Amino acid sequence: MGEGGGVAAPVERWLALEGLDNVRDVGGLPTRDGGTTRSGVLLRSGSLRHCTPADVTHLVDEFGLRLVLDLRTQREIDRDGPTPVARAGVETVALSFIPEEGRELPESDDVDPLVHNYLGYLRDRADNVVTGVRRLAAVDAGPALVHCAAGKDRTGVLVALVLDAVGVERAAVVADYALSAEQVEAMFRRWTAASGEPMPEDLTPHLPRAEAMAAVLAHLDAEYGTNGVGGSAGWLLANGVDEGSLGHLRARLTA
Repeated sequence: MGEGGGVAAPVERWLALEGLDNVRDVGGLPTRDGGTTRSGVLLRSGSLRHCTPADVTHLVDEFGLRLVLDLRTQREIDRDGPTPVARAGVETVALSFIPEEGRELPESDDVDPLVHNYLGYLRDRADNVVTGVRRLAAVDAGPALVHCAAGKDRTGVLVALVLDAVGVERAAVVADYALSAEQVEAMFRRWTAASGEPMPEDLTPHLPRAEAMAAVLAHLDAEYGTNGVGGSAGWLLANGVDEGSLGHLRARLTA
């Protein structure tokens, strides 16, 4: 059973690729009106830097990938260079969720640092969050993929915001976020093998925590939820996404 409400993720949501970890389809999630999210529309993943030629063929020719939202900082992008998917001609839009000068620490020890960081993405880079949602909502966007470095924090926040805004059951939104925990060890093994550094003795600090995402969504509900509009949709509307774009987003992602 998944974390954050006991929602199980179908095995077929995971994509088994040679050089890419933590990649899955957000299709098949239950919505509050009894529907489900569509498969083949949106993937979420870790960094694309290690994609093999076979991975690129699968993503571009078989999945039909047309748009990539890269949530890494410009510093990360410059360090790693263009991804194999970008070199294959897939439109790649850089939308950093972290200010280049970094982010301040929580003012109080009572604040969960993970929740602080996640809400910081929305506070500090609201423009990029909104741009990402608009691009995903575009009628002609075609299949898309969202990634950062590990595919669990920045990607987790954007995907959770989108899923919540289109009406996915809250427990399923949180469980999808927490599901990345299954891939953290594999990602670190790939990274340390490439760098020659030792594996961390304890991966617990790097695991996504369901309660952190639940707290973020509860905060949005409290601040932006009104008249039957949930907090994620309310935040998007308050920050410049119009009702038409939200409607297109729901139509693209849900059935």
